[in-house]
Formats: sequence, C-alpha cells, structure tokens
Amino acid sequence: MSKQTYRVCLCFSRRFKLAVAEAPEEIRALFSQYSENGIMTDNHLQRFLIEVQKQEKATLEEAQAIIESLKHLAIFHRKGLNLEAFFKYLFGDNNPPLDLKLGAHHDMTAPISHYFIYTGHNSYLTGNQLSSDCSDVPIINALKKGVRVIELDIWPNSDKDDVEVLHGRTLTTPVQLIKCLRSIKEHAFTASEFPVVITLEDHLTPDLQSKVSKMVTQTFGDTLFSPGSECLKEFPSPESLKRRIIISTKPPKEYLEAKEIKDKESDSQKGNAAPDEEAWGKEIHNLKGADDKNELDEDDNDAEEDPGEGDHKLPHDIAPEYKRLIAIPAGKPKGGLEECLKVDPDKARRLSLSEQQLENAAETHGKEIVRFTQRNILRVYPKGIRVNSSNYNPLIGWMHGAQMVAFNMQGYGRSLWIMQGMFRANGGCGFVKKPDFLLKSGPHGEVFDPKAKLPVQKTLKVKIYMGEGWYYDFHHTHFDAYSPPDFYVRVSGYNLLVGIAGVPADTGMKKTRTLEDNWIPVWDEEFEFPLTVPELALLRIEVHEYDMSEKDDFGGQTCLPVRELREGIRAVPLHDRKGEKYNSVKLLVRLEFV
Repeated sequence: MSKQTYRVCLCFSRRFKLAVAEAPEEIRALFSQYSENGIMTDNHLQRFLIEVQKQEKATLEEAQAIIESLKHLAIFHRKGLNLEAFFKYLFGDNNPPLDLKLGAHHDMTAPISHYFIYTGHNSYLTGNQLSSDCSDVPIINALKKGVRVIELDIWPNSDKDDVEVLHGRTLTTPVQLIKCLRSIKEHAFTASEFPVVITLEDHLTPDLQSKVSKMVTQTFGDTLFSPGSECLKEFPSPESLKRRIIISTKPPKEYLEAKEIKDKESDSQKGNAAPDEEAWGKEIHNLKGADDKNELDEDDNDAEEDPGEGDHKLPHDIAPEYKRLIAIPAGKPKGGLEECLKVDPDKARRLSLSEQQLENAAETHGKEIVRFTQRNILRVYPKGIRVNSSNYNPLIGWMHGAQMVAFNMQGYGRSLWIMQGMFRANGGCGFVKKPDFLLKSGPHGEVFDPKAKLPVQKTLKVKIYMGEGWYYDFHHTHFDAYSPPDFYVRVSGYNLLVGIAGVPADTGMKKTRTLEDNWIPVWDEEFEFPLTVPELALLRIEVHEYDMSEKDDFGGQTCLPVRELREGIRAVPLHDRKGEKYNSVKLLVRLEFV
C-alpha cells in the first residue's frame, strides 16, 4: 500500500469512526439522568436497564458484566461508564433487539400441528425452477439456517434402476437421492435439535419405493421416526421428536397413475413465466390475489382418496415397507374443498395447497381452514408460474394456521425476509408456537376469523435514532462509482423504510426523510404502528441509498418478530439481500409498546 493510499484510508477511518459527538441528544439526556458526575456506575446502569430497557429482572451482576465487557476500550473509566462508553454499549453487539440467550423458550410439548415450521420448497434447486442444477448444497445451507422441512422430488433415473432428485419434466440436472439423504443426516441438527421433516413428491415404481425404503432406513437408522402402519390420532410434539427424522408423503399408488396426472399438469405450465423481481424484491402485495387460470399446481397429484381409506383398492405390489415409513400422510380426498378440510378425530394428516388455492379457499372457507389446522398440518407451496424461484406473502398462510408455508430458499427478496424474520423467534430453532387464538375453539365451536375486524391490542412505537457501519462493510465507492477522492463525505443520503408485516389491518410502511452526505446518518424520527394481531406482526426495516438520477441502492434490511422484541434502546443489526448479517451495519432504535 502506498503512503498516499494509507493516508486516505486512515483519514477515511478517522472521519467515520463512531464517536460520542454522534450521540443523539436523547441519549445524552438519558446518560445525564442515570449517571453522576459524568460516570454511570453499576447501580446506575442496573436502574437504567430496569426503567428504560424494561428488563425488570436485571441484576447488579448483569450491570457489572456489561461494564466489565467494555474495559478493553481506551475510553473506559475505571469507576464505570462515561458517555462514550455508554454510547458504545447501546450500539454494541450485546444489546440486540431479540434476547438471543433465551434459546428455544416456547412450550415445545404440544403436537407439531401447533407450530409454524420453517419449510423449504424444492429444497434441492440451486436457482430457477426450470434449468438450474439440483444439488445437496442448498439442502445443507437450508439446514444450517434452521430450516426444518426439506422437500425432495424423487424420480427413476434414465435406466429405471436407481432414484434421482430433480424437478420433473424440466431441464434441471439431477442429483442422486442417496447423496441428499446423507447430507441431511450429517447436517440435520447443526442449527437445531428439533425434528427434520422430509416431504417426498414420489414418482416411483413399487420396486424403487422398496429401494428408497432401504436407503432411508439404512441412512437414518434409529433417528428415523416411524409409527408403522397405524395412523396417528395426534402428531407427537417437537420435544419428543428431538433429533429425529420424519418422512411425509402421500400413501403410494401405482407410478403410472401418478405419472398420468403429472403429465396433464405439466402441459398447463407451458408458456408461463413470472417477471423478474427488482434488486431487492418487489414490495409485498396485499393478501388477496386474483385467480390465475394458467397456474400450474404441481402438487395436485395429491388429489386422491383420504390416506388410509380404500387401501384395499391399491395394487398388491405396493411396497409395504415404504408405506410404513410415512409418519405424516399427505393427500387430498376426492371431492371439493369441504372434503379436504374435514377434521377426522381418529387420524391426523397433511394437506397441500398452492398459494393461489389457499387465497381462493380463504375467501369462502377461512374459519374452516383454521379449524383444520388445529389438528392437521397444512402445507402451502408457491404456484408453478414462479419459475424464477420467487416467493409469495407468507402471512395469508400463517393467519389461517398453516404450519408449513413452503418457500424457495434461494428466492431472495422481501417475501423471504419476512419468512426469515418469523423464524428468528424462539431462538431460531425452526419451530414457532402458534398463537393461542389459532389453537383453541370457543364454547360453541367458534374459531378465529381471519377476516374479522378486530380492535387494536397494542401500539408499537419505533424511534429510529441513527445508523452506522456502512463504511466498514461497503467499499467507499459502492454507492457512487464516480465520486472524487474525498468520496467519504459525499454519500448521497439514506432513505429508511420502516413498517409492519402482519394481518391486513396491521400492514404498512413509512419512510424517514432523506439525509445527504453522511456515512453516519441521524434521522431521529418516531413512528407508531397500531396492532390488532401483534402475535403475527413482524417489524420490517430497510435502508436504501437515494440517487436522483438512478435507481436507489440497497443499504440493508431486517425483519423481527414483534412478540419477541425487547423494549428499550437497541442496536438492530442489518442484513444483506440473502439475509446474511453484515459485520458492522446496524441501527440505533428505541422500541416501546403502549
């Protein structure tokens, strides 16, 4: 590095180093209130934690630990925190908006139908739905991020003597099933001890089903949960299924019958394509969608007899050992929507609907869907025209109690950010307990009505003080490639969006003013969000760099479950488009419920 370059970098670093001079006036006032002679002792800090941060059980030892963690700073004062050290604490990694130390703290002893479950769709695809590679790598990545449901489409290979995973009747290149199974075994419990469900879309002959049965039992051994031939009256709990693998698919039928249905559906896909999303994804549309006549419902081959009924009609050469693997049977009973949503007290099952099918069903059978999902599992998957692996608004599934809202994990954008936000709850273990109102019925059998107009339960106040860290995580010419050498003082400005994703009455975005020429923007603006269903609400925050002549640049985002937000002044880390956390970029935010 030349001396001139070193001097420029040093100047850049000094200019944008977060300093006490950047502290907002409200932070200074709070420090003055909770300190004496310019020093905040452990007793002062404990009182601040209880009264401002709403940590009612904060102990003196916790306050002492915070002070101890800042001793390495040159600005540290031996008697406690001065203003600069206090400011560093507030903006530090040890002051997050979610309590990461809680881990999985929801009740995990209820049936798995009582939980939202982090669910992948076509988990083996590396890119689009038509021509990308199939691989175990995206499966591994999903498991490492806490995804608990992995979908595999299984087909005979070209010689009809082995089983491959691929998106059928497309140009996707296959991957061997055994490779996917071994990768699942190796990485299933890296991020969470709670069970992994493998949903199989089966296109196999009986002899290959037998082969799959051997692969699965040999690969997973005692970790495989298999209830045998008996239908479960109620699903087990996540707690009882820790470190277990669960298989879910429709009960087997003749391969040719399934193939014939699939062929008809495949024809309906031709000529359909979804438009590309913008760099960070289109804004989330409202929950009501228009009917799509050209939609391919790729899982409609689930339309069959109710699992377990009419088994005498099945051909005698069905592989019985394969059928015994199925712990969560899937399928659509013959008949209309009413038949699909019937609740059988003697057996629990899984039903799959496309996003469009769910939207249409919600218009006429919303309460019936909620009643169905109290005991049974509903899986929702992207409609077939999403060939670019985009996603949909997951809230329509969650507000009806759908446990498995299946997403393309490679489909980066706002929809996936909301999905990632939901599953930051409960320690990121991949299971989030559904709110009680989705699980209980009233004295006369009434259930939650997703269309009902509800009163405001609480209001979330969000004050955005400032942001920092872009100068560490972005190259200094990232936002303006044509800047002069003194670029570090010429950032065009930051435009910050903040809002709520939730039921329709709670959804909305608001925007701060644009600040020009500052790597450490200070907005100091407050917003209020009245919430009718706070249990399903997520706080969305995005930062963009405004450019009058070109499209705005992306500066970071996060999405957080409202019901687990910590009140008080918090350092909110921002993430990139894929949901990966930046090393340094964060916002200083005050959160308060009134």
